[in-house]
Amino acid sequence: MPVWAVVNQKGGVGKTTTAVNLAAVFAEKGKRVLLVDADPQGNASSGSGVDRKEIRYTLYDVLVEDVEAEAALMKSAVPGLEVLPSNLDLAGAEPALLGKVGRELVLREKLEPLLPNYDWVLIDAPPSLGILTINALAAAEAALIPMQCEYYALEGLTQLLKTVELIQKRINPTLKIERVLLTMYDPRNRLSHQVAEEVRAFFGDRVAKTEIPRNVRLSEAPGFGKPAVVLYPDAKGSVAYRAFADEVLGEPVSPSGNVSLT
Repeated sequence: MPVWAVVNQKGGVGKTTTAVNLAAVFAEKGKRVLLVDADPQGNASSGSGVDRKEIRYTLYDVLVEDVEAEAALMKSAVPGLEVLPSNLDLAGAEPALLGKVGRELVLREKLEPLLPNYDWVLIDAPPSLGILTINALAAAEAALIPMQCEYYALEGLTQLLKTVELIQKRINPTLKIERVLLTMYDPRNRLSHQVAEEVRAFFGDRVAKTEIPRNVRLSEAPGFGKPAVVLYPDAKGSVAYRAFADEVLGEPVSPSGNVSLT
């Protein structure tokens, strides 16, 4: 039962979009999926169909107020996909956790009783390398790193890798970088090709064969409270996420997985 943390301390790289759509595709394929929204912005919650007005408990209550994680679970817009939601209250978890013994392992301990109920757990980490991201990586067996195909996306990579290495040494020795996913890929753009080449030269076969293209439908879908793969199943971005899910699950990948924008 894989537990993956979707991480990148740089914002705007498609991290939450990846977490939401990948979770939705897994659920559509019959998997029992839990999406943990560990980002105070709460975008993974709203983007997967959780009604903020109906939220009783959030991840903040689970981490700080000692509420059982099961009590906070909510259904999404996709059958088979449940969400442990968040909102801006989670921003207060960082200072609250600093005084706790074993603060890096609180999320892992809270999630452990739930794991037998799911086939996949995806944790959407915040765009930072603070205590919430450390908790996400400590609770996960693998990291999925979405990376925007732009120069600045490469700049913060060293810091992220150092954080992963530190967690491997001190907290979670089984943690590994399972996939690097190239996002916002434009085959017409020379820079996209250059970034892709550099990333593949460094990470080798850990870079996903599927690239996620720039696609306006991926940006529009959260406004309707549904994953793009559900709302716009034939959009280029949705087709790419389905191909990536097939790749992760070891299923044959359609040639349409690497989507051309021409």
